[in-house]
Amino acid sequence: MIPKVSVIIPIYNVEKHFRKCVISLFEQSLNNIEFIFVDDCTPDGSINILESCLQAYHHLKPQVTILKHDRNRGLAAGRNTGLRIAKGEYIFHCDSDDWLDKNALEKMYTLASTHDLDLVWSDFFLAFTNKNRYMSQSCVPDKMTYLKVLLSGGLKYNVWNKLVKRSIFEDNNIYFPEGNNMGEDMTMIKVAASTERIGYLSEGLYYYLQNNSSAYTKNYSNDSLDQLKHNVGEVTNFLKNYYGELLNKEINFFKLNVKVPFLISSKIEVYKIWIEWYPESNEYIDLNEYFSYRIKILQKIALHQQFWLLRIYHFFFTKLIYGYIYK
Repeated sequence: MIPKVSVIIPIYNVEKHFRKCVISLFEQSLNNIEFIFVDDCTPDGSINILESCLQAYHHLKPQVTILKHDRNRGLAAGRNTGLRIAKGEYIFHCDSDDWLDKNALEKMYTLASTHDLDLVWSDFFLAFTNKNRYMSQSCVPDKMTYLKVLLSGGLKYNVWNKLVKRSIFEDNNIYFPEGNNMGEDMTMIKVAASTERIGYLSEGLYYYLQNNSSAYTKNYSNDSLDQLKHNVGEVTNFLKNYYGELLNKEINFFKLNVKVPFLISSKIEVYKIWIEWYPESNEYIDLNEYFSYRIKILQKIALHQQFWLLRIYHFFFTKLIYGYIYK
């Protein structure tokens, strides 16, 4: 019997939260799920946790496959390893430190299979230490609108709140960018461009773990920046091959969205990356209706290189709100 859903879970250094993830998967209300765990040479006790969960849920062992890389290859490779053996009608990617509502896969699969949809997305939660923040997504009428809103930032292209027909990956030869893990989830934009029938569930079904303020400030190495720029180029070239200049405005919105996180920092050298990257897109700042007033102001401040104002913003907003309120 073909599984209804194949869930792919790469594993690396997640033992602190992994048990919660595994239990949320093993207690899904949907039957006939294939679980594919990919051990990316994790150095901790995550595999021991998985094995102990399998003992407790021993009836699911026939549905579980555990694969192991011969070396640490990164998140993108882990997703691809799972994709290459997946047999399910639909694919769901789950990060190994996150968790799902127990009815998540049943609700998404029911919607997808009833209407023969290629892709279904849902609302989700940002999960902080002491509270969760509900993240509402949007309902759009068709695939082209979905793609435009996705590029503009009105919807998230994250890999983990989406159920995708396996044939979309296979028929369009879509895989994640091995060796370029920074921004690897941009691959879901390629997926969106390759779909025809889409659907939305206005329920928070996925819990995306946040590590307080550290989730909103990043340290960028030269290698991670190269990976990010590579993935932006791969996605934009894919879209141009598909649509020509039809999405030119939205591609510029996408580039602006990619570099917005450089402004959520206290480091002048990171602000300067914003200046250097995609300067041709800066003229589109005011045109994007999905940019909040606050984000537009931050970009205008960066455009005029008033970096001291960005540092003040970082202290009062990022440190205070996400460091103490969402904690």
